Amino acid sequence: MQIQVVKSKIHRVKVTGADLNYIGSITIDEALLDASNIIEGEKVAIVNINNGERFETYAIKGERNSGEITLNGPAARKVQKDDIIIIISYATLEFEEAKTFKPWIIFPNENDNSLT
Repeated sequence: MQIQVVKSKIHRVKVTGADLNYIGSITIDEALLDASNIIEGEKVAIVNINNGERFETYAIKGERNSGEITLNGPAARKVQKDDIIIIISYATLEFEEAKTFKPWIIFPNENDNSLT
């Protein structure tokens, strides 16, 4: 039997932009992607702390150490600049493997989205 578990989580980052006219996705600072083990193109769930919205999109790389968190395309309608969000990715694992799996969970600074 296989189950889905949290693979990666970027807990509480501030939205720096929303670009309705971009094709789609969420742009995430490359340093945050690396620290959370999320790769470009990976499906992610977004949870907006400010308004309760939950939706899915995919990750694209932003400039390293820029603090960028930009929702693009239709997802831009579900956030406002300065909203606090949680970004989560999941993995499908065998049940026994899932029991010992440890996800990558990071807690960036909410003020500037840095890792320090």
